[in-house]
Amino acid sequence: MVLIVLGIIALIIGFVLSKQPNDQADKLGRILYVISPIFILLGVFTSCFKTIEPGQVGVKSLFGKVDNEVLYSGLNFVNPLVEVTDFDVRTQTYTMSADHEEGTVKGDDAIRILTADGLEVVIDLSVLFNVKSSEAPRILQQIGTDYLDKIVRPVSRTAIRDNAVSYDAVALYSSKRDEFQNKIYNTIETSFAKRGLQLQQLLIRNITLPASVKASIESKINAEQDAQKMTFVLQKEKQEAERKRVEAQGIADYQKILSTGLSDKQLQYESIKAQQAIATSANAKVIIMGSGKNPVIIGGN
Repeated sequence: MVLIVLGIIALIIGFVLSKQPNDQADKLGRILYVISPIFILLGVFTSCFKTIEPGQVGVKSLFGKVDNEVLYSGLNFVNPLVEVTDFDVRTQTYTMSADHEEGTVKGDDAIRILTADGLEVVIDLSVLFNVKSSEAPRILQQIGTDYLDKIVRPVSRTAIRDNAVSYDAVALYSSKRDEFQNKIYNTIETSFAKRGLQLQQLLIRNITLPASVKASIESKINAEQDAQKMTFVLQKEKQEAERKRVEAQGIADYQKILSTGLSDKQLQYESIKAQQAIATSANAKVIIMGSGKNPVIIGGN
């Protein structure tokens, strides 16, 4: 397009100079007459081809009218008069963080919300999304190329604030965090879809509570851990008591069996066997057999 404009300007200047009575001006005008068509033809040729980079699509517009046909990556033949606007259709990340060097907007850009119990909570959030290729013409026509500031940022912040009022600060920080993330994901996804954007993932990177609430949570967690530890100790003691009870019952059952199952003749037989084993032992000893039931053993090495 630039070459076409230069060619037209050169053609006009050449026409003006050719009307001058000065021979030198007339000569210069004739030269411009020859050069200007070359510029125009070269500009037309180069303007007819548009290269779209990988991961992008092009949207054509002619005198303010947007064409619904999308140009995809590669070399495309177009009308030399149209203007082509490039749109990135790859995954984009928009981060809102309290860290001054981490967010898309420099400085403290975290989202500050009021929970159901009236406490202020600070949330760091990352939104992963992409532009739908087929919706690029509509985005250019209805929103423009600055969809980050017009759609992504305000929609995300509003969705978080609208959903956070249903939760207490402690629940938002712990037990209800996943539920809260799913709710705002659905809200943002619906809003993006209406505007030609596709939400891929929503990441709640950090939730910062007031110092007093954080200390209360830590105290509660410590108390719960102590209670769990005591429950474990009590359970262990109960198991030990049960083990001792079973052991005592086994000893009692054993003694009962011995007291009821052994007769005098069986005991006498066992005694004789024991005496026989002693008598045949290699150790020297004296066995005195008395009137008692058991012998008396004297000596022995």
